[in-house]
Amino acid sequence: MTRRVGVIDIGKTNAKFAVVDLATRTEIAVRTLPNRVLTTGPYPHFDIAAIWDFLCTAIAELAAQTGLEALSITTHGASGALVDEAGALVLPVLDYEFAGPDTLAAEYEAVRPKFSSSFSPRLPGGLNLAAQFFWQARKFPQAFARARWLLPYPQYWAMRLTGVAASELTSLGCHTDLWDFARQDFSGLVDTEGWREKFAPVRRAAEVLGPVRPELADRLGLAPGTPVLCGIHDSNASLYPHILSRTPPFAVVSTGTWVIVCAPDGDMGALDARRDSLANIDALGRPVPSARFMGGREYSQIAGERPVVPDAVAVRHVLDETIMLLPTLTPGTGPFPDRVGGWRNGEPHEPGARQAALAFYLALMTATSLELAGAVGEIVVEGPFARNGLYLDMLGVATGRPVVASLASATGTSIGAALLAQGADGAVAEGSQRPAITDPAWADYARAWANAVTA
Repeated sequence: MTRRVGVIDIGKTNAKFAVVDLATRTEIAVRTLPNRVLTTGPYPHFDIAAIWDFLCTAIAELAAQTGLEALSITTHGASGALVDEAGALVLPVLDYEFAGPDTLAAEYEAVRPKFSSSFSPRLPGGLNLAAQFFWQARKFPQAFARARWLLPYPQYWAMRLTGVAASELTSLGCHTDLWDFARQDFSGLVDTEGWREKFAPVRRAAEVLGPVRPELADRLGLAPGTPVLCGIHDSNASLYPHILSRTPPFAVVSTGTWVIVCAPDGDMGALDARRDSLANIDALGRPVPSARFMGGREYSQIAGERPVVPDAVAVRHVLDETIMLLPTLTPGTGPFPDRVGGWRNGEPHEPGARQAALAFYLALMTATSLELAGAVGEIVVEGPFARNGLYLDMLGVATGRPVVASLASATGTSIGAALLAQGADGAVAEGSQRPAITDPAWADYARAWANAVTA
């Protein structure tokens, strides 16, 4: 049985290589690198060369220390690579926050599929992957024509490791406009634009794409034939341990740069294209109603470099004075994309009060996203916000449902990606349920916030 899996885990903020021990479902070694955006060249893009050099060094170092039996890959969504037959980039990998694709918004809107088939809301910049490809095809037609493959981001790294081109469902189905959920096939946009032949065969995330290329295996200190899994979108990697170990209905809140709500067995009919709710496809190929907002980015924006833990006095002050942070702090995203964010009833200068109001804001935004995803049942929170007691408590108050903090390392993107090497055997549900808050001031605050954002 495979025990130690090396995971390439590329988030928007950091690139990581982790060694996961499947017997204990823990990361036993980790290396990280800030994920820089370069502003040279034709448009803002990720520093692929730096990431690759980092990965090669980290894999070689940790393979020697731990022994690796397989490699898996997980990355953020909304990115793709245009490569030639050999896998070399013909254009840089565009930063999805770049606004360039918006310059062709009218033309793109005329050809993109309806929400009822793609379950992709129209998002700004390059957050719809097809909008990136559409813009690149028109701004750089010669380079685009040289592209043999349009690869989802995890599968780009898989091709660098194996030489094998593939597409994969979790990455095709995450707000890309590239997939038709009803037909379980590429969307009409793909055929309209003549891109179908540029997409490699669709594989499941847990499929072995191939062995590491022999010359690369030697460089990385890996055994000949070390298998490489096809790879998975990061939100679905976080979801994967839970769908293996929990019985729906439940919801998973994955927190990082984005707060992403996934609701297996949720109500697809509740999704609203105008409010950053959408459907994903899980690692087993099933649609998952989802919603999101840029909570981690907003947390950093308000909390600053030295966040404090609010004391009871600060929390009571925020509750009694109904000091609220209102959306949206990242324009064009989340459940209130058109609102202008700011403070209500005065901006607190005391750090503890600011932190308490920020935790409440994030919890109430999460509760709204859960509602949009049609979520019911237990709520599992993982990532940094699982350690924020005020966030967890207000989330429980606002939803009226049990909230479980997943603090152990048996979940998360790297663990989920590693579990692809093991499949459905033995994943364990973990976490501690928060006690319910009985102080009525909390529920009053949640109602006041909801009234303020809908006024």
